Amino acid sequence: MDNIIKKFKITSGSKFKIKNHPTDDSGDYIKDEAELVLERLKTRINKLQDALYAEHRHTLLIIFQAMDAAGKDSAIEHTMSGLNPQGCQVYSFKQPSKEELDHDFLWRHYRALPETGRIGIHNRSHYEDVLVCKVHPETVLAQHLPGIEEVKDIDDVFWKRRYNSIRCFEEHLSDNGTVIIKFFLNVSKEEQKERFLARIDDPEKNWKFSESDIAERDRWKDYMHAYEDAINATATDKAPWYVIPADKKWFTRIAISTIMLQVLEDMNLKYPVLPDEEMAKLAKVKNGLLKK
Repeated sequence: MDNIIKKFKITSGSKFKIKNHPTDDSGDYIKDEAELVLERLKTRINKLQDALYAEHRHTLLIIFQAMDAAGKDSAIEHTMSGLNPQGCQVYSFKQPSKEELDHDFLWRHYRALPETGRIGIHNRSHYEDVLVCKVHPETVLAQHLPGIEEVKDIDDVFWKRRYNSIRCFEEHLSDNGTVIIKFFLNVSKEEQKERFLARIDDPEKNWKFSESDIAERDRWKDYMHAYEDAINATATDKAPWYVIPADKKWFTRIAISTIMLQVLEDMNLKYPVLPDEEMAKLAKVKNGLLKK
């Protein structure tokens, strides 16, 4: 467990380079044993989720970012399937609506945060505003920001301020009881190609394919630079990034679940202990039930 944390975790002061993170790494794990390992991890996570909900002091926010076809949806499906849905919520962010564009870029994400005691999963997140928007700066113009009239106005100072806004936002959440896990599912361009072809060849997966995916694929290098910049600028001790190899989905799921388990264990969750007078009332009720 410690090896996975240490290998994939990016915190303050780290110098993250995508080229130094293999996309097909699977450590010492064996595919034939993956399903059993994952089920054991999910069982332990489920117990800790129950304690998180009962303690009602912390919140867990899990963020997924990745290129198209990196496996975000399937990772969420397989790693979160053991959670109690009453204490968990998944939110998938699409292109912002007119109402959302009429607010600052963090507004819609703040509204989607989970309540105390719950686990929130964000499929894409506020990082789209320093990833997609950085590759396509013209999209920033739709936010009607003061001083931003043309694409040329969106300079390095603009991006530094936006990174700072994200760091402050996440620090505020952390200071108020939200533990943040940020996953970047690191898929190779070659594996993405194979998954796109599979979507085209399989009639049941045709609906997943979009021509816009190919257009974005042509900007691969730009996206890799945007991810490097964003991760280096926003990886902090309170809100670290985890760069997860995504070419082998079975290992991706194990790595995600392992990190989730460790984070929950580190929260030192405890079930509430009732005051003595409440315990006495319970004992009285129990005795009454036993006599009936």
